[in-house]
Amino acid sequence: MAVTTNKDAKTEGLTWRRYKDGESDGDYRSSQERIFQSSWTHKCPEYMLSTPPCQGSCPAGEDIRGYLNIVRGIEKPPAGVTWQEYAFRRVTAANPFPGVMGRVCPAPCESGCNRNMVEDHVGINSVEHFIGDWGIENNMAYTSTAAETGKKVAVIGAGPAGLAAAYQLRLRGHGVTIFDEHEELGGMMRYGIPGFRTPREMLDAEINRIIALGVETRLKTRVGSDISFDELDKGYDAIFMAMGAQAGRPLPVPGAEAPNCVTAVAFLRAFNEGRLQHVGNRVVVIGGGDTSIDVATVARRLGNVTKSGTHDERPEAVIAGHMASDVAAISAREGADVVLVSRATIDKMAANKHEVEHAQQEGIEIIGGVTPVAVVVDANGRATALRVADFVMEGKETKIVEGTERDLPADLIVSAIGQGVDFNGLEQFNNNNGLIKADKNYRFPGSEKIFVGGDVIRPHLLTTAIGHASIAVDGIDAFLTGKKDLDKRPKVDVHHFDQIRKWLEVGHEYSCDNHGQDWGTSERKDLLHNFEDRSSRHIIPHNELFLGHFPNVARNIRDVTVLDKEGALGNFEERLHALSEKAVIDEAKRCMSCGQCFECDNCVVYCPQTAVFKVKKKDNPTVGRYVDTDYGKCIGCHICADVCPTGYIVMGMGD
Repeated sequence: MAVTTNKDAKTEGLTWRRYKDGESDGDYRSSQERIFQSSWTHKCPEYMLSTPPCQGSCPAGEDIRGYLNIVRGIEKPPAGVTWQEYAFRRVTAANPFPGVMGRVCPAPCESGCNRNMVEDHVGINSVEHFIGDWGIENNMAYTSTAAETGKKVAVIGAGPAGLAAAYQLRLRGHGVTIFDEHEELGGMMRYGIPGFRTPREMLDAEINRIIALGVETRLKTRVGSDISFDELDKGYDAIFMAMGAQAGRPLPVPGAEAPNCVTAVAFLRAFNEGRLQHVGNRVVVIGGGDTSIDVATVARRLGNVTKSGTHDERPEAVIAGHMASDVAAISAREGADVVLVSRATIDKMAANKHEVEHAQQEGIEIIGGVTPVAVVVDANGRATALRVADFVMEGKETKIVEGTERDLPADLIVSAIGQGVDFNGLEQFNNNNGLIKADKNYRFPGSEKIFVGGDVIRPHLLTTAIGHASIAVDGIDAFLTGKKDLDKRPKVDVHHFDQIRKWLEVGHEYSCDNHGQDWGTSERKDLLHNFEDRSSRHIIPHNELFLGHFPNVARNIRDVTVLDKEGALGNFEERLHALSEKAVIDEAKRCMSCGQCFECDNCVVYCPQTAVFKVKKKDNPTVGRYVDTDYGKCIGCHICADVCPTGYIVMGMGD
């Protein structure tokens, strides 16, 4: 069909810039005209910043793509700042415990990594591990430039949520006092995770950085008994409740009241406090998450000892707090048979997969797909075995498969099937399910000044607790500054690349009054034309990328000290070793920078009209202003979008 052209049409100075500042599509076309288009198109490139799935799946909300781009050299630090420090600052904007999380986080970010569609995920955990250790080795400290507000916040609990909240509150200039019933700070990071996974000198360094900001602490002080909640309510402007779920769940089967049938929480606390020195000959652990693996590996390391046969030195007595084992009486340490029982099959256990593999290498037997039926007890009421059976689910009901019951001999049975909150003295906050209710801003319903976070809402990951704290502190800060109705949280509620921050870092001024959505329009100099920041509402999937750009590159994997059954006995050294600086940089280079330009030049090279061009150095001070488009030359061929590896260029002008 022949196409007719209006020869009288004015084409001089034609440009495909969408609007001038303050204009919209409705200023030019009717709805009908915007919908019905015939044989032509004016779709041209837009630059759209999106959130990568690693960040979208990070419970702490870290700007993962940001610090990976810093490590790989794409995003440059300000003058006088090393890339290591710049990366450290970027990580700790969301998470003040990079050393801890780089070691123990099960890394849902890596499961969501788009690089899995090429060959293997980016080792995000290993990069964070390096950054955390570098920060400790180089004595990095936190500083706050905020003016003191005179407001005081009480934080109940010194675990990851409470400490992260104290950190974020001090950065905003609020006074903070932490109340905790333990002798030391750290919560489950100290009392729930064994030291060979979180070395205590590293944990102490990361905690002390927070306290050095001016955080007050009141240890061995339980809110609800040593001090009433009413006293806190009267003495503080806001309260953050983060007591954690440090009451273990006993097995819900007959015989579980036996004295040598204990919870994982009590077991790990006794070990981490230095009281528990042995576990007996046979240990059975019930669970499937990381806590159950921790219990099993600790039991393997402790083993049995030859001179510990008295009643008072039995493991259950030590765990109950009656006494500590007499180390001097131990003449020889022997291995213990450790069995881990899980309702989930081994391949579907919630625990970190490499931790499961390491446990098996250490000789720990894992039996998946079975359920506890009963604890077998002797005439004295002590457990002698755990009875298990195969099962099938009929709706929500567990049905035992007849004839599959068998007994697993045990001197000690440890239940790692979940945790609950100890509400002694705080009963008014119990939602009758052993937890505390909270809205989407983590504010306690019916109160303006009480916020909650961490396992008191729902027992989950340490990183989840840190994320709760960050969101809750936003609400606390808003309340303390006079805002009663809190803003709705964004759909993608994480830390994002901040174009304006980068603009200011290089010494430019920013005077735009619009502090909402960042748009690039015809008269803006701080953003590209036709730039849109969709980070708060769009997570970019792999099918929006050009995966063919990325060659297969093997992952740089951290060395792990692998122990066998004999080697694990009495070995409490850290097993996981940090990558070298070179390996960390190489690993960061595997990041595909999903949803953001990483300056590959594909769009410039392949544009047949030379419409896409590099922004001149004098106009290109930072990330996000690398390429632009001459819309007078653009013909809407879509090649630039097709060859953009990261999905940063989209064809949207005709939408």
